[in-house]
Amino acid sequence: MVPRFIPPCLPSPAERPPTGPDWVHEIKHDGFRMMVRRDAAGVWLLTRNGHDWTQRYPLIAAAAGALRVRSCLIDGEAVACGDDGLPAFDRLRYRRTDGSVFLFAFDLLEVDGQDLRREPLEVRKSTLASVLRKAGPGVQLNEHLEHEDGEVVFRHACKMGLEGIVSKRLGSRYRSGRSKDWLKFKNPEAPAVKRESEEDWVRNYG
Repeated sequence: MVPRFIPPCLPSPAERPPTGPDWVHEIKHDGFRMMVRRDAAGVWLLTRNGHDWTQRYPLIAAAAGALRVRSCLIDGEAVACGDDGLPAFDRLRYRRTDGSVFLFAFDLLEVDGQDLRREPLEVRKSTLASVLRKAGPGVQLNEHLEHEDGEVVFRHACKMGLEGIVSKRLGSRYRSGRSKDWLKFKNPEAPAVKRESEEDWVRNYG
């Protein structure tokens, strides 16, 4: 039986990355958003729409099942890397099952029965880092940058060919749905952006 689904928090688009001490910045990876739940009944990998994809990504499921907690709910991005080490979305799109797909985990909603959604972002991230300290390769911590100018972080992400960044407000709670406390900025040259433009064209004119 699939557990109760909690929809993920979604970043809002914005014109330019924020600056100042109230924000942290993360790399935005080109993959599938995934909510990973572990409890006494087992492990589930749920998409942003609540579909059960546990069987697709066994490496993630195995790592989540081996975590040293009684239960947890982790928010992250399922990613497959190409030969250049960068996320390759086509590997996810065209393979229904892939044993090399791993999770970049960036938030923790629950651990050992404790709901963390009302806790500040920095508390959730610190707890997540502790939970993942000895995790297997299927679940990796998505590091964030503090005390850095958002514009500088975004430019570096673009130079590296990454999809972009997500900036998150310190002190913010976790809320399902679109949030102004999470802001996304996409590299205009990234494959994800070009792919979305092509899909929009087909939808409108194809």
